[in-house]
Amino acid sequence: MDTPTYDIVISGAGPAGSALALILAGKSPRPERIALLGRQFHAGRHQDGGVDPRTLALNHGSRVLLEQLNSWPAESASIDTVHVSQRGRLGRALITHDELGVPRLGSVVTYDALLAAQHQALRQSGVTLLEAASTPLPGPGHVLFQHEGRDLSGSVAIQSDGARPQGIERHYKQHAVLATVRASRPRKGWAFERFTRQGPLAALPHPQQDDVYGIVWCCAPEDAARLQALPDHEFETALHRMFGDRLGRFQCLAERHVFPLALHAGPSLISDRTVAIGNAAQTLHPVAGQGLNLGLRDAAQLGQALAPWLARPHTDPSPLLARFAGMRRPDRWLTAGITDFLPRAFSTGNPLVEHAGGLALLALDLAPFLRKPLARHLLQGLRT
Repeated sequence: MDTPTYDIVISGAGPAGSALALILAGKSPRPERIALLGRQFHAGRHQDGGVDPRTLALNHGSRVLLEQLNSWPAESASIDTVHVSQRGRLGRALITHDELGVPRLGSVVTYDALLAAQHQALRQSGVTLLEAASTPLPGPGHVLFQHEGRDLSGSVAIQSDGARPQGIERHYKQHAVLATVRASRPRKGWAFERFTRQGPLAALPHPQQDDVYGIVWCCAPEDAARLQALPDHEFETALHRMFGDRLGRFQCLAERHVFPLALHAGPSLISDRTVAIGNAAQTLHPVAGQGLNLGLRDAAQLGQALAPWLARPHTDPSPLLARFAGMRRPDRWLTAGITDFLPRAFSTGNPLVEHAGGLALLALDLAPFLRKPLARHLLQGLRT
């Protein structure tokens, strides 16, 4: 067999794929033999030329990883306290950074700022950056890619391009309305997760200013379309009615966007030399903001698994990739299970279930031995 063009080819230059490329570059004696394929190296723009509207809630573990990779953006907003409640029912829970012994529970960054910081670090890493999007095709002892009319090959291929995973699928019949608002009574360092019968409603501190919040409002598709089309003053009133008085009145600052919500999860190991991480392995409901955090844990553990192989890339990587897939399984499925259960349990409309949810929030608030394991999982994932 001819020598592959690259040791590792990563298809997808989003946050998870970029983080993996940076991790591997730090472990490889020849980082130029790691290729990252994507169409996003000019960060800050969609393919249609617009600015990406997403804000990302990254937990403490994710921030530590990105700081170690010199790819943390200059602007971020800290989350010190998370307030969880249920509209129309008693019971709420507070999770604070003090009780977990960390400087903050997490941070909020914009998607564009994170990607720009990662790509800046990549340009100094030695990794080969290719403006292309491609799907890997398994071959004998290597994986093939197409780039600008010619074949590329890699000993290992990683899919991180957001290709829909094949396996478990659930459509929540919810869309997420994304909005950026100013609050008249902001609470610095506080993030809010409020469960409603239509779906969870999150208010996240925004890196733009202390009184600005990123809103993620999950509701039925027809309601999402209506909320997107409302004049600003009517949307502000509707948001206040659903969220309550904790942050005062709201003022819209930007255009609203709507995204459909679904769970897609498949195996990490696609073939003996191809693995999937991030959104190519699992796309989750945005409740509790776990999607990218889980993808970054995929990247960190895959980088650790491949570190010894990078020193001997002529050897067979298949056993290491199979071991990686097995080690990631518990964290992936537990996190997917939590984010699948919560939005469905709190939106049944069944009063008994809603009261049970309120009692569960009250128990979490009163009993640290119940609250801390859940908080630690959301903070750093399931360690194996």
